[in-house]
Amino acid sequence: MVLPPGNDGPVGPETELLGMPLARRTVRTAERAGFERIITPSDDPAPTMAARRIVVLSGDVLPDQKWLQELLHMPVEPGKMIFEAGTAAVIETTPGQRPFSLHSSSQDEAGHVFATLLGMFDASSCRLGELGEQRRLNLTPETTVSEAVDWLLGGLVKETDGVMARLVSRPISLAITRRIAATRVSANAMTIISILVGLLGAPFFLSSQPALQVTGALLFLAHSILDGCDGELARLRMKESRLGGILDYWGDNLVHVAVFACMGVGWSLESESIWPLWAGFAAVLGTLASAGFVFWRTMRHKESSGPLFTSVAQGPGGGFSQVADALARRDFIYLVVLLSAFGKAAWFLALTAVGAPVFFIFLLVIAYRETN
Repeated sequence: MVLPPGNDGPVGPETELLGMPLARRTVRTAERAGFERIITPSDDPAPTMAARRIVVLSGDVLPDQKWLQELLHMPVEPGKMIFEAGTAAVIETTPGQRPFSLHSSSQDEAGHVFATLLGMFDASSCRLGELGEQRRLNLTPETTVSEAVDWLLGGLVKETDGVMARLVSRPISLAITRRIAATRVSANAMTIISILVGLLGAPFFLSSQPALQVTGALLFLAHSILDGCDGELARLRMKESRLGGILDYWGDNLVHVAVFACMGVGWSLESESIWPLWAGFAAVLGTLASAGFVFWRTMRHKESSGPLFTSVAQGPGGGFSQVADALARRDFIYLVVLLSAFGKAAWFLALTAVGAPVFFIFLLVIAYRETN
């Protein structure tokens, strides 16, 4: 059944969750997790299986990609099965394992399959995966569409989100994504919209009037919020692409450059001096140098299906890279809004004129430490 918007009934295999039926979403998640062959109850006849690693998932579970990856790679002794009742089973077959079928004509399909497997393997019960319930949703007859949608949206929150992003930006972007996920609006279209909104806000910083600066700052903030929607849509639809990542990354930096440049020109016009242009130049140059360096080191050859930009560093985050990642977050936009309310956006430019070049030097230090 495909439930129309507003229907908050129970969740079934064909229930559409944010633009994709539950059963299809589970299959796509398994594909993204690295499973080579996926068999569903609709396969007729169900093929026999003999493989090194088999994961059997109950149809009453909505899984997360990381949890399925954990099940795929967790240690299991050959010829053994570990399972969590009503949820999943992980089997490590031996080279001589006789083929077996997972097909069942029973109404209680999952229960029949698990009962069959228990009779075939040396099994032990345990909680599957260290990630546990955070990475899966166990569906019951009482689970509603809204609860399933809320769980999916909650999984889109990034661990790297700053404080203000978690408190303000992300809830707004998730609310927007919730409403457009089932439409034909693409992630790349959202990226372009967010870029245009940010560029529209930049010229307002040519003025020193608080009302105009606040308008520009709010458009700058709207750009940041809408920019969260493109990644959310891509992850929900499991359509992350290199092109989308490049468009998103350089689009953000284009907006930053436009805002900083207009701040510099506006400050120069207000003070009737040339030197604020140098502050704008330093901010723009530092921004472009940092963006280009991070792209060259961490993103230019990246071909994975996940997000293109994840960190300013190549390897696992050490102290320096963690600090740099924190500085790269966009909570600074809220400071722009605050200063603009008093017509003092130039104060932020003064900070950026120093901070952007220093940040670039910081990236050079991180690169040196990673290569030595």
